[in-house]
Amino acid sequence: MGVSAAWLARLLEVFHGCAARVVVDNSDTSAGCRPGDSALSDIVAVDVRYRLLPVGMTDESDHGDKRSLSLILKLLPREPVARRFVTEAEFDVREISFYTRVVPDLQRFQRRALAAGAEPLPLPLPQCYAARFPDQAGSLLVLENLRRRGYEAVNLSHGLERSQAEAALRAIAAVHALSLSFKLKENRPLSARYPFLFRTARARDSHHQLVERGLPALDTFLRLRPGTERIVAALNALQSSAKDIIGDLLAPIEPIALLTHTDFWSNNLLFRGDQCVILDWQMATYSRPTTDVALLFVTSLPTPLRRSHTEALLDVYWNALESGTRRLGVDVRVDANFTRADLHHHFRWSQLLALLLCVGSIDVALSEKATAERLVDVLTDLEADGLLAEPPADVRARPSPESSSDESAAAGPADGSPATSPAPSTPPTPGSP
Repeated sequence: MGVSAAWLARLLEVFHGCAARVVVDNSDTSAGCRPGDSALSDIVAVDVRYRLLPVGMTDESDHGDKRSLSLILKLLPREPVARRFVTEAEFDVREISFYTRVVPDLQRFQRRALAAGAEPLPLPLPQCYAARFPDQAGSLLVLENLRRRGYEAVNLSHGLERSQAEAALRAIAAVHALSLSFKLKENRPLSARYPFLFRTARARDSHHQLVERGLPALDTFLRLRPGTERIVAALNALQSSAKDIIGDLLAPIEPIALLTHTDFWSNNLLFRGDQCVILDWQMATYSRPTTDVALLFVTSLPTPLRRSHTEALLDVYWNALESGTRRLGVDVRVDANFTRADLHHHFRWSQLLALLLCVGSIDVALSEKATAERLVDVLTDLEADGLLAEPPADVRARPSPESSSDESAAAGPADGSPATSPAPSTPPTPGSP
């Protein structure tokens, strides 16, 4: 994909608030990810070197404030089936709305709510430079390219090291703490404030379709392995109720419900030292905190780490959540009626939800020997712990009666125009590149 200097100049002028004129000296365009890494977007990396000139200056030769930026452009997939899948589920709209609505709201709330002298919670996200909701040219999201700042991805087959798992849990705990505190202080559910979030009924149906396609492949794989008969029998027994289980375990439970990533695994994380940033918010959902925590454990932790250090890692998450909400004037034990024991209990059963969501992407889990063995270990442990079974009533939540009407509101106008528009704090892109 080519990106013109004129388009980059207009984008940067919008970003800088039109207080100066931008002259692009040069730019380089390359693939923004490895082949197969992104199913929901076409990703282009752009490195641009430019100068800011005072408005009215006509002499452009080597004058101005020299700067450079490394950008990621996320576009609709060009492949027709993937493009239709993304647009029908509004994955692009959801992520753009997250960056242009949710993130600015959380930043403003934190400035209001932080106690004097308290250290702010860092939002573990790339900076958003511009966004365009879907039109005839498609959607576009322009983000900071953190790889140019030394952030690196993790090899899925290796899984996360303990320090990386701790960094990831602290990162998601910051988002959870901010969104939970915002909801409780404003006394308004996030699902009502943000109708574009992935609603339980819609997410349940989408995930269940993938699970239905993935279960036969998993069954075939397991039947070729001695000693998995009990696992196969348990999965077969769950198949008829899998849709309800997904919906009931994904549905928010008040008052602890908050903003979840809902695709929280190593492929959506970047690391630099003890820092972690979270990418790809297309599946942002109003759910419970253990949705994200369990997804990380089930998908991304090597078996020895998961088996030996689960409680210690849950402590890392709990301490980050509790300290984060406390900075914002919220006591999670009192105001959200949620304790460390509740975290443990809900986490146990959220592992079943995470497993079912993984079955929806079974081709990824079975693509390499190491990840396939890790999945078998997870299945073995869940079966031994009695978790390949119908969850108890106290961790199941049925969608509220108003969910159906909310669902139609989230889908946006019938003419296909976006369900929401960008917040003024995040500039839209100036046309097509």
